[in-house]
This record gives sequence, structure tokens and C-alpha cells, in this order.
Amino acid sequence: MRLICCASLPPATISSVPIYDFAIANEELANKYTERYYPCCGKCICLGCAFSFDQNGNDDNCPFCNSNRDEKTDVDQGEEVMKRVEVNDAGAICTLAVHYQQGRAGFQQDQIKAFDLFNRAAELGSIRAHFSLAGVYHEGGDLKKAKFHFEAAAMAGDEHARTILGSMEGRSGNMERATKHWKIAASAGCFRAMHCLITFFEKGVVSRESIDSTLNAYNNSCVEMRSEARDAYIRDIIDGIL
Repeated sequence: MRLICCASLPPATISSVPIYDFAIANEELANKYTERYYPCCGKCICLGCAFSFDQNGNDDNCPFCNSNRDEKTDVDQGEEVMKRVEVNDAGAICTLAVHYQQGRAGFQQDQIKAFDLFNRAAELGSIRAHFSLAGVYHEGGDLKKAKFHFEAAAMAGDEHARTILGSMEGRSGNMERATKHWKIAASAGCFRAMHCLITFFEKGVVSRESIDSTLNAYNNSCVEMRSEARDAYIRDIIDGIL
């Protein structure tokens, strides 16, 4: 889940919002993964909601089972993750994969184990695992497998993955398909997709009519995703507090 909200923009119309006025203040969040997984109970929450929960005096507790997270060492949290992995919790498996990938939470860095775990989590339907596998394959030059996993993530609602699919189609010369991907992602509130459409509008590939209709949906989606807690979280991200 990628938390992308807009600034104080009205719903777009051809007359009220110029084509460059689109949530640019929140570009900082375009590549941030903003979901927190709690291995104690295997549930997730967006970081805007987690931020609000913390600010209400629950900084060290799980919002679901109320266990004290501050008392947990890396070893304790690793054991919690392993327990969830044993029952095929896709979120836990993906979390363990990230631990191995980055060498954190007491786990020795091991890219092979991380890759195997991402595959296991993807088979169980983890969107994040599909996206991570796509990145690995893309970096390794296997664009066919990268595209497969980006498509799986996109179909499950990952608009960043859909935006990358658009870029892959664009590099292959399939601008009609690229534009379609970007319009879908932008309409759901994806900053990167909206940026791609603006860029190709400047190159004469995307029509002004297409930009206006997508911008309207983009700004409306951003407004719908806003909340005081998310805005506060965004401000702290931008200010470098979090």
C-alpha cells in the first residue's frame, strides 16, 4: 500500500486547475512503502493510521492486540515473524524476505533466501512480494519475468507497478498501452503515473483532453485519500522527522 495524498487542491476542471497543478508537494512519497506489518498478530495498517495511533499515546503498542512492541528485541520480533511464517502468513513470509534481503532484525543478509521467500509469498498472493520479485528480475535483465510480476502486482491494485508497466510498454514503442496503464494508475492517485502523462503530453504523445480527464480523476482520488492523520504523517516525512 503506497500512501499518496494531495495538498489542498480542488477537483480539477479544464478551467480551474492548470495541467501542472497536481499534488506535486507529495512527490516525496512516490516511492515510499507506507504500510506497517505487526508480526504479533499478522495484521497490517497504513502508516498514516499508525502515526495517529502513536500520537494518541500508544507509541509502543500494537493497535490490534495491544502488545507492547517496545519490549520486543530483534530476536523476539524475529521469533514472532517465524511463527507466522510457519502458518503460511504471506505478510510474515514477505517480511522475513525483506529481513534477509537487507540483513536486518538479527538476520544475516542472504539474497538467495530472500528470493525464495519472495516467491513463496507471491504464490500466497502477496502484492509486495510480486513487486519485489519484479524488481529483482528487472535489475537482472529478465524483462519477461519482471513484467509478469509487475502485472500480478498491478492487477492486485499496486498502481506503482502499473506505472512501471506503462514505462516498459513505452520503451517498447507501445505508447497506446503505456498511456492506458498511466491513465489507470493516475486516476487512482498515483503521482508517478500523472507525472509520466504530463511528460508525454509535453512531447505531443498524450492529448490535452486525455490529460484533463485523468487529472480530474487523479485529484479527486487524492482528496478521497486525505485525512488529518495522513497529512500529519506526510509533514513529518517531508520535514525529515520520520
